[in-house]
Amino acid sequence: MKELIIDATVENIGKVTEFVDGQLELFHCPIKAQMQIDIAIDELFGNIAHYAYNPDVGSATVRVEVTENPLAVAVTFIDHGIPYDPLTSKEPDTSLSAEERQIGGLGIYMVKKSMDEISYEYREGKNILKIKKNI
Repeated sequence: MKELIIDATVENIGKVTEFVDGQLELFHCPIKAQMQIDIAIDELFGNIAHYAYNPDVGSATVRVEVTENPLAVAVTFIDHGIPYDPLTSKEPDTSLSAEERQIGGLGIYMVKKSMDEISYEYREGKNILKIKKNI
């Protein structure tokens, strides 16, 4: 397991993505899976940066665990911000046009659809969101 502790700012999304991608490259992760994980990082870390500590800035921990047999990667996002479970948000009505749809919810919807597992818990004053992708 590798871990990165970093300020939860939009400017650090790229650093988090580089950190995770560095681990994925060690295991020759297929580009499609890597792109799906990168999109999830953008959405999930971006949400932490925008909402967890607003208007202040706090830290976030990003953990990457790669397992073999079967090959899979788990990325865990931990922050001490406002408790929020994104998995309880109402799913967007994708049958509507973009103009008809309410704003919000599409990013987490895409993460749910592209990952093999996603879980959330609030424990000991921390939001803990974990995604897993089988490779």
